[in-house]
Amino acid sequence: MRRVVLIVLAVAAFAAPASAARRDGPILLGIKGDVTRFQSQTGQDSTVRHVIVAWGQGQVWGSHFPQLFQLMGGIPMLGLSTGNGHGGEQITPQQIAQGKGDSYLVALNQGIATFGQEVYIRPFGEMNGYWNPYCAYTKDGRIKPGHQTSWFKKAFARVYLIVHGGTDVDAQLAKLGVPPVADGAGATLAENSTDTTHVVWNPQGYGAPDLPGNSAQAYYPGDKYVDVVGDDLYDIRGKAEWPSADALYKAHPSKPFSFPEWGLWGIDDSAFIQAMATFVKMHPRTGLVAYFESAPGSIYDLATKPKSRAAYKKLITPLGG
Repeated sequence: MRRVVLIVLAVAAFAAPASAARRDGPILLGIKGDVTRFQSQTGQDSTVRHVIVAWGQGQVWGSHFPQLFQLMGGIPMLGLSTGNGHGGEQITPQQIAQGKGDSYLVALNQGIATFGQEVYIRPFGEMNGYWNPYCAYTKDGRIKPGHQTSWFKKAFARVYLIVHGGTDVDAQLAKLGVPPVADGAGATLAENSTDTTHVVWNPQGYGAPDLPGNSAQAYYPGDKYVDVVGDDLYDIRGKAEWPSADALYKAHPSKPFSFPEWGLWGIDDSAFIQAMATFVKMHPRTGLVAYFESAPGSIYDLATKPKSRAAYKKLITPLGG
């Protein structure tokens, strides 16, 4: 489930980048929160470091996106929201699609190029959850103007194109029926290869509200605008939506699969950890699994879940090689 989280740059170890999330070796294991604390709990060497930002965060540092990535350590996974960091909405999917947020995306493009190492960009995770400002629906199933899935898909495609950059972004945007990159910046974008820059499309496996128009697939922008498919999966009161995860995996056979967020919602359930290990082994395109989260007092914290912590150390940590 999504909560808009402001950046907290805690002490983070520096680490060398690893290979892309393809199952040609050990999977990438990740964490949101305190890397060292989580390692002491599980023995996991968290290659991927997850941070979620409000819209515009990072740009305030100007050309300092590379410093942000270095502070995150390891392989950064940067989650983008449309929130303003104070519970409100900074920008709508329609506005992003129409180029109103291009200065932020251009800065991100240039920051990735300067960083020069592997990075995951995760725009608008759990977009089919009503608690997110960019969801097309309210909790009671009403469609939100400016947030329709048609606008969301164009907004996501725009993020993908500008983040990856290259010389023909404006032409590709024109094919989508949206304006070129603002202020003529399309001609100056760096080219960030899909070998090192991975854009993750990451719904929940099921919609909330669970309506046909709010399904995961209703938000899919098309294969050409997605590098990695993700699913957020939580064990809530002993229930996890494994069939939805399996369906999402099967719906995109050409894409690497991932769990950018997964965790235990206030319960200690080692069977959930076992099920995740089994899923990964049975679904060989799964290349990234990132636990949410390592923070004292969090309902997801393994410190209060001794059975799950032991199962994680035995079953998940070894998957990272």
